[in-house]
Amino acid sequence: MSLTPDSPVATQVVPSPNHDERTLPVDALILHYTGMASAGEALLRLCNPLSKVSSHYLVFEEGRVVQLVPEARRAWHAGVSAWEGVRDMNSRSIGIEIAHPGHAEDGTVAPFPEAQIAAVTALCRDILGRWPIRADRVLAHSDIAPERKIDPGESFPWAALHRDGIGHWVPPAPIRDGRFFAEGDAGQPIEALQSMFTLYGYDVPVNGTFEARTKAVVTAFQRHFRPARVDGVADASTITTLRDLLAAKPA
Repeated sequence: MSLTPDSPVATQVVPSPNHDERTLPVDALILHYTGMASAGEALLRLCNPLSKVSSHYLVFEEGRVVQLVPEARRAWHAGVSAWEGVRDMNSRSIGIEIAHPGHAEDGTVAPFPEAQIAAVTALCRDILGRWPIRADRVLAHSDIAPERKIDPGESFPWAALHRDGIGHWVPPAPIRDGRFFAEGDAGQPIEALQSMFTLYGYDVPVNGTFEARTKAVVTAFQRHFRPARVDGVADASTITTLRDLLAAKPA
């Protein structure tokens, strides 16, 4: 691997052995948190051949960016995942790991440092300037693997990134009392809800039953697009926000 990073935002290359050939063109950008105590610990894992995980970039807490895998190669960051009907998300995406301890035992997730988010923003803007990635294909790990992953979490500032030209966003609809759909419900309204999520890109069966997979998708959607309440319940706010995103989805 060249010791010159693909992105000028990265200051160093620390090669990871965990990559292989791409089989699909790059058209997605996936953001993760490391879920580990420190960036140093995460770096060791991402470069350990026994771990079989990696990413293209790692962003440290203070904003330093290190490249681990060339963008032209398939880093092993997404795992079992799917978006818009394609399951090999590793082949078609660039992965950014953000050093962060992850969700606490009580389910809360600490905010990300300003310097770190500034670096993530600069890195994303550089990547998006060089690859044909639509705004709605800048995604959370939890979006593409909703039953396995919860990162980068509901404290990640997606709205701020969108103001800087990164990702897809609409103002979340206000949370109000009223009708909602939850696990165990069934019928045509659930089938319509599942169809809306599928149209946006989520991997969910359209079977008219609000089962565990549907709840996981609703939860992942809320973490990204309606973070004020993350409960897996499809209330009016969640459904309206999804409708507005579909209406604004790039062609």
